[in-house]
Amino acid sequence: MDIFSVLQLLCGLAFFLFGMQVMSHNLERLAGGKLEGTLKKVTSNPLVSVGLGAIITIAMQSSSACTVMLVGLVNSGIMHFSQTLNVIFGANIGTTLTAWLLSLSGIESDNLFMQLLKPVNFSPVLAVIGVFMTMLCKRDRNKSIGNILVGFAVLMIGMSFMSGAVAPLAEIPEFGALMVKFRNPAIGVIVGALFTALIQSSAASVGILQALAMTGSITYGMALPIIMGQNIGTCITAIISCIGANTGAKRVAVMHTLINLLGTVILLPVYLILNAIFHFPITNQPIDAFGIALLHTLFNILATILLMPNGKGIIKLTEWLTREKGAVVSATHQDQIAVLDERLLRSPSVAVQESGNYTVEMCKTARETLLKSMGLLIHYDEALAQEIIQLEDDIDLYEDRLGTFLVRLSAQALSRNDSQAVSLMLHTIGDFERLGDHAVNVQRVGEEMHRKGLSFSSEAQKELKVLSDAIEEILRLTEDAFVQYDAAKASQVEPLEQVIDKLIAKIKDHHIARLQRGECTIEMGFILSDLLNNYQRISDHCSNIAVAVIEVQHNSFDTHKYLNDVKHDSDAFDAAFERFAQKYAL
Repeated sequence: MDIFSVLQLLCGLAFFLFGMQVMSHNLERLAGGKLEGTLKKVTSNPLVSVGLGAIITIAMQSSSACTVMLVGLVNSGIMHFSQTLNVIFGANIGTTLTAWLLSLSGIESDNLFMQLLKPVNFSPVLAVIGVFMTMLCKRDRNKSIGNILVGFAVLMIGMSFMSGAVAPLAEIPEFGALMVKFRNPAIGVIVGALFTALIQSSAASVGILQALAMTGSITYGMALPIIMGQNIGTCITAIISCIGANTGAKRVAVMHTLINLLGTVILLPVYLILNAIFHFPITNQPIDAFGIALLHTLFNILATILLMPNGKGIIKLTEWLTREKGAVVSATHQDQIAVLDERLLRSPSVAVQESGNYTVEMCKTARETLLKSMGLLIHYDEALAQEIIQLEDDIDLYEDRLGTFLVRLSAQALSRNDSQAVSLMLHTIGDFERLGDHAVNVQRVGEEMHRKGLSFSSEAQKELKVLSDAIEEILRLTEDAFVQYDAAKASQVEPLEQVIDKLIAKIKDHHIARLQRGECTIEMGFILSDLLNNYQRISDHCSNIAVAVIEVQHNSFDTHKYLNDVKHDSDAFDAAFERFAQKYAL
């Protein structure tokens, strides 16, 4: 064992971690928004939650990444920390898949089929296929599959490097003497925990243990405490990630650590006592990569079976360990709006989905605020007016926090669909914010009329009723088009916007005629003009949002070109325009 062996070991570890990262990132991209949707299915059924946790971890190839994502979701208020308990149990089980894949390298057989099962033999084939898919395929999905194959091949090359680097250790007497110290279970747990915490990857830590096992110097009795320590050490990533988070998020990390600590504290003494009584023959036998994978899985399954029935106790213990210091300050209404945690950026597909959920809330809030403000023109209510002002503040906050988060999210490596979703949100949140501004403007019109005791003439009221109905429909169409990502409904917005423009022009002409006949005052003319200008701006912003929905699907945001094309020589546009013109005729 010389300096070159050490360098080979470090190189192998670097390849292993890089391959794991490539696999994890592309598996998540391949899953897209399904990870977030899967988490939303967490139910009161513990077994379902465990299964979901295992699936998510297999998709992300990292229990640490899964837990960090849970920390982010809890910190964002999307989940309650108690919901994550069984998901964490599942994550601990799901992360053992990597050890099983690595254990294939220990296959010894002269049979050709069995030899092909060894990763070192089939990894080059996967690497070649993956490189060709990455270079030649145009679809993001196929490119991600290619990257997964390459990542797996790099991971297995790293494993091969590590195995080759530690092989000479079997001939070194000092190494054998060092291994004797690991017969002390406490040392095994501590070393396993510290090393895993250092590299922040239980998969890599287990992989190195499997490589060392190939020297024949590690027994089952030595491996078990190390594996238990590795489970504890992997919690360090979640603990670091919860720094600066709220109490609920910190409880996720504490609960993850508690589960793995309790599993070790309970199961290790049980094993030692039983071994002292029955003297299991396997204890002193050399372990191989397959045996390590088996122990890793059995430990996590047994810990889950043992601790799951006591879930409420674990939750209470977690709450006791993470008590609030001083008086509990309840979150204000604005604190609860669009709190998108930066930890979600580690899982871009989840971040995109949650950003979308908040943008939908922003869209619905904007429409709700406008409808309420339009109602004030008929019957003014001071309490409702204050509510509209508060809702507009909420919309401003949505834009500020979403805009900042989306800019950072757009810099991440995203799938084509996720990239389109982020582009759509960035192009529309400004229009949603302006809709909120116009809602306040309409509210002020209603307030002025109420304060001065003014009202529109009966003819003007009838005309405004038709216009208001058209505005309500364009708002509904715009919301449906955005929320459902429906280009067909979005295509109906522009014809209606044109009808609204013509309605506003007619109402202005009719007002001038009434003014000339002395049937209306100049003061009411100013109020009507202010209201009509706001209605026109509202329809314009609806048009911008609808065009964005259509154009994002073509990966182009040339709004002027689209509007020019759609208005000329378009039978569908003409038909929709005529239908709306008849529906909202004065």
